[in-house]
Amino acid sequence: MRKAPALIALVLLAGCGRPKGDPEPDMRKIDCALGGATAFAPQCEVEQAGAMLIVHEPGGAFRRFRKVDDGRGVVAADGMEDAHVAWIADGMLEVAVGQDRYRFPAKVKPDAAGK
Repeated sequence: MRKAPALIALVLLAGCGRPKGDPEPDMRKIDCALGGATAFAPQCEVEQAGAMLIVHEPGGAFRRFRKVDDGRGVVAADGMEDAHVAWIADGMLEVAVGQDRYRFPAKVKPDAAGK
């Protein structure tokens, strides 16, 4: 009889996760340079949930950013470290948090270009 609670727990855990029929989040590859790396590679994925961007790193870690309309593009939405944002050529936004850097495709609004 002692095996029954363990079996019930396994059955309940097996049911956890995304409900059947729910689509996977729309993930896009972005370039990132993690842990102080100098070279960027398309190894991170980003999903958008409203104004939130969730960046998934290859090792399973993730960072959340919130899109803002004040010329910065994004701000860090979690953690203790601020996001440092720089607009770079070809419509890219480079965001650095600690030793990690991410490049997002972005459109510069005419009123934000001079900021």
